[in-house]
Amino acid sequence: MTGPAPTGDLLPGPDAGLLDPVRAGSPAEAATGDTAFLQALLDAEAALTRAQAATGAAPTEAARAVTEAARHDRFDVRSIALRARDGGNPVIPLVADLTEAAGEWGPYVHRGATSQDVLDTAAMLVAARTLGAVLDDLARTERALAALAAAHRDTVMPGRTLTQHAVPTTFGLKAAGWRSLVLDARDRITAVRGGLPAQLGGAAGTLAAFADYCGGGDDAEDVAALPTAYAHELGLAVPLLPWHVLRTPVADLAGVLALAAGALGKIAVDVLVLSRTEIAEVAEGAGGGSSAMPHKANPVRATLVASAARRAPHLAASLYASVAAEDERPAGAWHAEWEPLRALLRLVGGAAHHTAALAEGLRVDPAAMRAHLDVTGGLLVAERLSVALTPLLGRTRARALLAELAARSRTEGRPLAELLAARPELAGTDVASLTDPLRAAGRAGALTDQALERR
Repeated sequence: MTGPAPTGDLLPGPDAGLLDPVRAGSPAEAATGDTAFLQALLDAEAALTRAQAATGAAPTEAARAVTEAARHDRFDVRSIALRARDGGNPVIPLVADLTEAAGEWGPYVHRGATSQDVLDTAAMLVAARTLGAVLDDLARTERALAALAAAHRDTVMPGRTLTQHAVPTTFGLKAAGWRSLVLDARDRITAVRGGLPAQLGGAAGTLAAFADYCGGGDDAEDVAALPTAYAHELGLAVPLLPWHVLRTPVADLAGVLALAAGALGKIAVDVLVLSRTEIAEVAEGAGGGSSAMPHKANPVRATLVASAARRAPHLAASLYASVAAEDERPAGAWHAEWEPLRALLRLVGGAAHHTAALAEGLRVDPAAMRAHLDVTGGLLVAERLSVALTPLLGRTRARALLAELAARSRTEGRPLAELLAARPELAGTDVASLTDPLRAAGRAGALTDQALERR
């Protein structure tokens, strides 16, 4: 029997998601992998040559040749990664390889651009492509939650505040609230995705080299048109200015991704609480197993989504910290964004994918919800009773009576309705109706209807 291989004997392999089941196998994983990022970098480079051809700064043949060469399967991503250490980013070795692959048209690769132009643009492409998949999964989730809210509009259950039974609510209202958060995330992601900009500024954000290549002055019309042509080639927004150190696009991404993670996390933690063995008001459609306890059906999807919600804020914080970027191009602040941004996109993409499946398969147990309404012996309706008895007894007396009877209900194990019915001052009062939890959910049904009107 041999022991484990020394770490030094292991060769680095692809990141297969072994320790990140949140994103493993999700559309976001494919959209953010090294191959996808490499292709986005190549797309950015090819689009630049095409934009220069469109504005008269490069031959059409060069645009065609560079675009044809810019296919990820023609490049060794590991070699590029290793050589990136010398210049601090992967664009430098990639440009060398793409220049060689383009043959006689190689001199038209990357003309006038700086590495950050290409990497920032590629990051926006990756984000736009990933967010498309996220929006698809949010749409699935929204539809499933709308169906749950409508089906359980009048399914009364205990409302819980600070972990304790509070007053009755409905599962329909809870599901409608989840859906509202999903729609909030959808709307904000849609807005940010539509504004993701291309990046083009050259070495210090002045477009100076592009003017030199065009053979004109700094105000040459073809140079002024180049950023617009570049953005249009890529389907990205046209920025007002080069944003090398104006990191609003990345900060906006951080914000909406963190919000989306939290919104999905809210659904997940509610499912985790409600699926506890002693509560069992909901259950995942296909729970996961345990390596030691064969009887368990763990709420695995909710667990993974909750884990993403806990990780996302810290990643977003790293991106916000990079907004303070010095000079015309920073040392370190820009470099610090790459992995947190990718990790955020992966987390939210994976969480959205799991949440869609969770919502579509969620099993609801109205009988368990109904049974739990009686756990506290009627104390769940104490607030309603206080309001109803105030006209009869006065506010102070009503509250004092209910406090007294609530204490007796807990110590004597008798239902609150029974204790109320025995009070002579309440003779003739419809105690049974006032203590019926099914009649104490307020406007939950109407609020659910109102929420479902949102599209």
